[in-house]
Amino acid sequence: MVDIAQQDAAPAISGGFAEALDRVRRSSEYVVIPLFALLVAGLLFSIFLLALGQSPGTFFALLWRGGFGTGFSWQNTLVRAAPLILTALCVAIPARLGLVIIGGEGALVLGGFAAAVASIPLVHAGAPSFVVLPVMCLCAIAVGGLWIGLVGVLRHYRGINETIASLLMSYIAIAIMNFFVEGALRDPANPNKPSTQAIGEANMIGDVPGLGVHWGLPVGIVVAILLWVLMNRTTFGFAARVTGGNVRAARAQGLPVGRLIVISCAIAGACAGLAGFFEVAAIQGKANASLAAGYGFTGILVAFLARQNPLAIVPVAIFLGGIAAAGGLIQRRMGMPDATVQVLQGLMFVVLLVSETLYGRLPIFRAKGDKR
Repeated sequence: MVDIAQQDAAPAISGGFAEALDRVRRSSEYVVIPLFALLVAGLLFSIFLLALGQSPGTFFALLWRGGFGTGFSWQNTLVRAAPLILTALCVAIPARLGLVIIGGEGALVLGGFAAAVASIPLVHAGAPSFVVLPVMCLCAIAVGGLWIGLVGVLRHYRGINETIASLLMSYIAIAIMNFFVEGALRDPANPNKPSTQAIGEANMIGDVPGLGVHWGLPVGIVVAILLWVLMNRTTFGFAARVTGGNVRAARAQGLPVGRLIVISCAIAGACAGLAGFFEVAAIQGKANASLAAGYGFTGILVAFLARQNPLAIVPVAIFLGGIAAAGGLIQRRMGMPDATVQVLQGLMFVVLLVSETLYGRLPIFRAKGDKR
């Protein structure tokens, strides 16, 4: 009997091992193909550098040193990664429902502006920081959520394309901030650069002890983990994935598609608004044109590289944050514009989009016996 049991167990173990290999083979394409896309982008950018008479080796060496080579570089990288995590989540969460939201920049700017405006009466009244900061944070989250949530409303109830709507609303958000910053809410004590009144040193968020990076980074990581749980371990996330896979099937099953769209967009906007709060409360100390630093647009690339996975967004944001952090060093050492790294990021994005056609087409990543 023991021999028979062992004989029956052997095929089961073998079959289970084969199934595990098939799962690894299928999932590995989501790592190999983006890495291949990055390599191709690097090769194309090297050709671009050679055409300009620059050394690709020197460029990538400075890129590494400026982003990851020293302790100061790491601090600079992580500071830039914090808003990228949150703006990438603004893209990734609606993407689970098949929506392409690229308006994180507007939600960040408007959220940061709302946080700064909310602080003005509180600072004048002498409110303590434990009152000022939560009010600022809630205002930023609410305004960001409402702004992108409106995109979801337009998409579901009026059939307006969410990509176009979110992009156009980004420029509207920046225009709203500039209108008030350069007009009614301009700080008369700062004539050189239009901005709102400062929130005050007492209301600035400090750094994480021993890390030299503000609290936006750990908060962004925690938010990414919570949203991964929401989208992968809850009924809401399951319903969102069903809706993203087939809207008609979701409606046939009685799922509230409209509510899912609006809520997902609102969550996305809240993430970007939270990024705006940290930009004001930890970096700028006021709202001004520096809020529109392009984090919302870089977050699109982060989300695509991470395949819309909230957990994968964290390392990808750090990677792209390092590339952005190295721009100043490259400018000083090679005499190239600081925007050179943006050319590299744009090239990475284009190659990444082209690489989307490879998914499911390469035989090496197919399960054994799959003849497609």
